[in-house]
Order: sequence, then C-alpha cells, then structure tokens
Amino acid sequence: MEFDPAFINVTYHRAEQVYKKSADGGFKRVEIRKRPGTVGICAALMYKYKVEAIPHLICGGFSKEETENALIDLHFLGVKNVLALRGDAAANEKFFTPHPNGHRYADELVSQISDLNRGHYLEEDILDGVNMDFCIGVAGYPEKHMESPNLDMDMSYLKRKTDLGADYVTTQMFFNNSHYYKYVERCRAAGITAPVVPGLKPLTNKKQLTTIPGIFNVEVPHDLTKEIMNAKTDAACEEIGTEWLLAQCRDLLKNNVPILHFYTLGKPKVVSKVLQQLL
Repeated sequence: MEFDPAFINVTYHRAEQVYKKSADGGFKRVEIRKRPGTVGICAALMYKYKVEAIPHLICGGFSKEETENALIDLHFLGVKNVLALRGDAAANEKFFTPHPNGHRYADELVSQISDLNRGHYLEEDILDGVNMDFCIGVAGYPEKHMESPNLDMDMSYLKRKTDLGADYVTTQMFFNNSHYYKYVERCRAAGITAPVVPGLKPLTNKKQLTTIPGIFNVEVPHDLTKEIMNAKTDAACEEIGTEWLLAQCRDLLKNNVPILHFYTLGKPKVVSKVLQQLL
C-alpha cells in the first residue's frame, strides 16, 4: 500500500473435486473450496485499504445464475471493475469443461456482464432491473493463448470480447517488450481501441525457465535465460530477475503504457524493489 496502487486484482480459482473413500468401501466425490470468496476479499480491500479491487470472474465451475448473483453482490458493495476470464481446466481434466449451466468461453461471460449493465437479467420476469455499471476487463495474449491455433485467430477472439463490451485488456506476462508493442499494433489494426495494460512478472529461479513457458506459452529471452543459468545461488537468480523487470518497466513507461500491472504471485519483495527504483 505504500506505493498507492491504482487497483488490486483479486484472482480466483474454481473449486476442485476429489474422491474420498466412504464407510461402505465406495468413493464419494467431494467439492473443495477453501479460499475466501472473491466478493468478500474485494469488499475487505476496498473498505479497509480504500483501494479499487478488481475481482476475477471465471467461467469454470460456475453457473450463469451463480455468476449473476456474484455480480449483484459486487454491485451492491460498490465494486465497479471486473476481469472476465474463462479460467483453467479443473485439475482432473485435460481440457476445459464448462459448468452444465455456465459459460464455455470468456466472450459469453462478457456478454452476460454487458447485459446486466443494460439492466437485462437471466430471469425474464424481472422488470425495471437496476442497470449495473461494471467496467469490464478481459485477458490478452501477446504470444497467443496456448489453445489458439494462431495469432490471427487469437486476435479475432479478443475483438469479439471488445465488441461485446470489454473496456480494457490486461495481457499475459511477457519478458520481451517487443511482444507487447507488436500486440498493441495488431490490436489497433484489428480495430480494437481499448487500453492494453501490460502484465509483468519477475523470474526468480532456474526452475521457472521451463515451468513458465510450459504453462503460459511465453518466451523467456536468451539473454535472460543465460544470465539466470549462470547464477550460482537462488538469491543471484532473484537479483537478475529483479533487474530485468526493472528494465522492462522503464522501457514501457518511456513508451507511455496506460499503467503497469504486476503479477506478484507470492513474490511481493521483488516488485517492491522495482517500484522503489521507479517511483
């Protein structure tokens, strides 16, 4: 909070299902959701710290009715910004499977939020429903989503989300700023005028050189890889990642990006070091 953030994103994950052995020797499917709800966390952030909170709303594991109820609660609490995402496949699934009464893709979720902004609810008998006023964010992938066949198709999906009402785009992490700049150019060429917020994450250990590209379909530049591989300690790896992130930030700010968005992911110390030198 000492850096006076413009907003704090609140990530969310679908509930996971596990099978537990019952007394009769069979197995019972049990749903596990131990995390506090996004609505509660956002309310706490806004009213305790007086900062805008942006909840992630995901398709996976939620029905349209549950999504609408969450949006009604968020609106009542004064949460005006959301990030609409498809979400990941469940841990026991190879491919994403939507809730039977939910959304398969993020554009469908954007459409539902946009409908509520116009006062259109799922229950058709609701007359004179309150018009909500959510600012809707969506995800963008400078190096394409891992499930998209190519960059052009990926851009068409983003265009559809903005056409349906998305107000801004937050990108997947990237470690080569040229990917971001080219992505913004492609967005503008496709007629997407929404702000494109760069998403940034520090690399802090050697293991991430393989895990992050594998999970998120992003390139780790050769120079960064070489430096981290030559590092003798974890502390040295973290220092290299910190300096790389700092250089990225300086270059992005020089090129007038809308704002910087950090994926802290349990490493706030690194982001704090970067901000101390930027501000």
